[in-house]
Amino acid sequence: MNAMRVAYEQRDAELRKTYNRSLPMQDALFDRWERAKSLGFGEGASIYNSALVFGNVRVGAQTWIGPYVMLDGAGGGIEIGSTCSISTGVYIYTHDTIAWALSGGQERPRFGAVKVGDCCYLGSQSIIAAGATIGNRCLISANSFVNTDIPDGTIVGGTPARRIGKVMLVSGRPILHFDNGKVSKITEPLEPRPNQLEK
Repeated sequence: MNAMRVAYEQRDAELRKTYNRSLPMQDALFDRWERAKSLGFGEGASIYNSALVFGNVRVGAQTWIGPYVMLDGAGGGIEIGSTCSISTGVYIYTHDTIAWALSGGQERPRFGAVKVGDCCYLGSQSIIAAGATIGNRCLISANSFVNTDIPDGTIVGGTPARRIGKVMLVSGRPILHFDNGKVSKITEPLEPRPNQLEK
């Protein structure tokens, strides 16, 4: 136990010095790219050690899977495309036991595969329900609950998730066109905000 503590403390010091970050032991000690490779994910994909993987899960090249993600492919499989960002705390399920629980065990669990297309961003704490298909180049806003199919190039948000805009490419750069008329050029730097603590 002491040797493990020493190894973690050394790695933590290295991460803080090099990257200005401190991670929990499992994410600090284990290489994200090696884990993705061992799971058969696409070239250059990465997955944090704190992410859980059950059942049949396929992930494309260059996809990033953050910490504390749940990929539960045990009920029909999960397929995630290339160049996706699966943010911290996203949960993807391929089954649910709602009817089973509410019926006192009389009904069977429900199963359904999940597919996420290429070039998608799934915001932190989002939940993708069994049977949902998310098209290519979609943006799922943080804290959304996706329980239906999402067409290519769509921005959704809320619980349940609803369309709030579309993703457009202009000269290869993504532009977010929201249904309320706002446009966001997400490749431009954010405006600095004044420090609220300074008076």
